[in-house]
Amino acid sequence: MALENLIPITFSDHELHQLSHGIHTINSVLTGKTISLSTEQRKQYGRMANQNKLIIDRAKKYMEEYPHWIPNFLDKEEFDRDYHTRTQIDTHVGKLKELAQQLIDTKMLLDYDNYSNALSFYRMVRYLAGENEPNAEKVHQEMKVLFGKNSKLTNDSEE
Repeated sequence: MALENLIPITFSDHELHQLSHGIHTINSVLTGKTISLSTEQRKQYGRMANQNKLIIDRAKKYMEEYPHWIPNFLDKEEFDRDYHTRTQIDTHVGKLKELAQQLIDTKMLLDYDNYSNALSFYRMVRYLAGENEPNAEKVHQEMKVLFGKNSKLTNDSEE
């Protein structure tokens, strides 16, 4: 009985080229404009929770309504540029996250299919080794070490 193939897809060379070209284009646009924070910096600056985004939106609204209340040390033009740019990239971040998740999910199913088939192959090799099929015992022993007594093979889709 054949195993269920959870995701029967392929990519043509042309499609892979388009994908690589698109990623290269995005990278080119972002080079020099985006920042890669360290783990410590991410902890320092943190993620902006929805409540804090509401505070920013409300402050912007009131700064425009009451410009004379803006402290002298606050550069309103810089605030507006940051606000506008953040709004521009937020939509793209969401789309890129969605696409990345789709690729991760697709890879996860492909890994699962491959792992299931690899286990079926191993079971057949183990059977053939028991039947003294030439070279089967050698292959069985080589694969058997991957199934250590205390180790568990995992289907890690993030490799």
